[in-house]
This record gives sequence, structure tokens and C-alpha cells, in this order.
Amino acid sequence: MESLSCVSCPFFVTHHQPYPFAGQLSTTRTRLRSALKVNATSLVVPLLPFNINEVLVPSESKILHLYEARYLALLEEALVRKKLFVYFVLDPISISEYATEASFAAKCGCLVLIENVERLDVGALVSIRGVGRVKIVKFFQADPFLKGEVIPMQDTTSASPSDVSSKVLSVKEAVYSLNSLEIKLKAPKEAVMQTYVLNSLQWAEKQPSLDCDEAFIPSLPERVSFAAFQPVSGSTQSELVKLQQEKLKAMDLRDTKQRLNNSLEFVEGSISMLAAKLAIQALEMQ
Repeated sequence: MESLSCVSCPFFVTHHQPYPFAGQLSTTRTRLRSALKVNATSLVVPLLPFNINEVLVPSESKILHLYEARYLALLEEALVRKKLFVYFVLDPISISEYATEASFAAKCGCLVLIENVERLDVGALVSIRGVGRVKIVKFFQADPFLKGEVIPMQDTTSASPSDVSSKVLSVKEAVYSLNSLEIKLKAPKEAVMQTYVLNSLQWAEKQPSLDCDEAFIPSLPERVSFAAFQPVSGSTQSELVKLQQEKLKAMDLRDTKQRLNNSLEFVEGSISMLAAKLAIQALEMQ
């Protein structure tokens, strides 16, 4: 993690519950370096910071409403750079009790692909998809938007391929069960709909096609291990907070099998929660 010094400025919101954030990164020592040397398995891309409560995991989709000039400039830069940028969160840290400015650490970086852009009278709605985790190794500029060098982060696991494959199958089966319950809760008399969790799983099951080094694309088991961490219909605020905690934990883990175990536990908990809500719904309809 690399620490960043921040002062106040406005931010933007997403289609999920918005979390207001203030922060403008200091331009000191972050000007673009002319003699830039980049590793073959690294990318220099725009970087978009978010509040710690807005973690994005691989396979997750999100719609951003970008409207400030600097973020629209970032969008244009990303569109000419293979539709890629990095979504990361800023974690408040304490450096000194005498510090006069808030300090933050960059963490949970996720390389994202721009899937669609809808231009608006004010700004644009940008549909993005999380691809894989990355580590920010250098910051090159902060004005008009952040840009930096990132390298891929992938899992290492000691589990056998058969054990991992078995866990992948269990997670997939649990996700489909969760999807069925969620549909019944949302619209018992309507046609089948695609939930957030099923949308992520179906994306994870396909090999992503990106114009970048293959090291940035996680393996199938790793992609599936992240797919379960999505909001579920009818979630309470405490359940959404738990989801954010699970996302942070998932991004920090480097063991695929352990994350698959956590995913399965999380989905099974969501299934129990939805089953209880469906039982209450059935009683209310009588």
C-alpha cells in the first residue's frame, strides 16, 4: 500500500447506495515522469479512488455517474486505453497525532473494463465490470486525474485441482439456488430475472477477452470465488455492511480454496435469510 495525502473536494455517486467522500490527492511528487519505464506485466492506466465502503470485487458490475470535468477526462483517457482503468479504495490511516491533513492508503485495487457508456446532458453513466485484483506500484500524476502503474495480483493455493474444482461446483450450485429464491422474493408472479449474483457468476464462467497481459485475468476458480459477494434483494443495512466486510476480506485473501469456502458460507447464509423472508411473505399473502 502507498500512502496518499488528501484535502477536501467533491466526489460522485453510484447506482448502489451512495457513500459521500471528500478528497483531492496532493500533486506533490506525482507529476508525469517523462522517462517512464514500465514492466512488461504492468499497465499504466487512470486510477479512480472510492470510499472504503465502496469496494468492487472481480466479476462485479456497477454503474457510475461521472459528471465532474476531471472524471470525464479520466473516462476519455480510459476509452483510448483499451477501455481499462483501476478502481480502488482509500483507507484512512493514522500517521501522526500532529498531522494537519487526513492520510489514506490505497488498497483493494481492481482492474475494470468499461462495458458501456451512456452520455447524459450532465456527465455520463458508465457501466463497468471488475476483472482482477491489481497492486498500485507507482503514481505518476494527480491532475486532472490520477494515473499510475499497476501489476496483477493472483492467488496461490496449495489445494489440489480436484479439491478446488469440487468447491467451484458447490459455489455455483449454491448461487443458482440463491438466484431462484431471490427471484421468488422479488417477483413471484413475473418472468425469471437475472440477479446481481447470477450476473456475476455467468460473467466469471467465461474467459474474459481483454487487450492486456493474460496475467491480469484471474483463473476460473478465482473468478468464481468472487462472484458470490453481491447484494441480495431485501438486504438490511446490517447485511449490506456485512457484505462490505466480506468483500474486503475476499480482496485480501490469496488462497482460492479459502475464498471459495467463504463464498459458500456467505451464499448459504443468504439462502437461509431469503428462505425466512419467503416464509413470512407466504404468511402475509394468506
